[in-house]
Amino acid sequence: MTDRTLFLFLAALSLAACQSGDGEPGAGPTDAFDAIGAEETIYLTGTEPFWGGEIAGTQARYSTPEDPDGTTFSVERFAGNNGLGFTGAIEGSAFDLTVTPGECSDGMSDRTYPFTATVMMGGEQRNGCAYTDAQGFTGPENP
Repeated sequence: MTDRTLFLFLAALSLAACQSGDGEPGAGPTDAFDAIGAEETIYLTGTEPFWGGEIAGTQARYSTPEDPDGTTFSVERFAGNNGLGFTGAIEGSAFDLTVTPGECSDGMSDRTYPFTATVMMGGEQRNGCAYTDAQGFTGPENP
């Protein structure tokens, strides 16, 4: 199994696990994750290595310190039971992102973010945090 296949399998498993409202596994499907509206812009930030980006609609931008303007590319969005997934291709490499609810710290600032972000790109996994234009981070604006 390739790294991408394993990542997609685990992401699908975590996003699409079926539970009933009373927590009984396999008792039936629940509603898809809807805590981030399709009209919200999602902002991404990660460290070691430093990376960032944003997703607005079907367009994503991924940036690094070496490429601060970033690369823009198309993505498809899908909602599971515990988060969102985005898939696309950046410069010929697969790009897979999951955004899930949960308090997140970038470890570099005093900010707390409402979502975690996991990117699999070119066979490499990168972890980070996410927030939206409607659901911001807490902490200093300019740390």
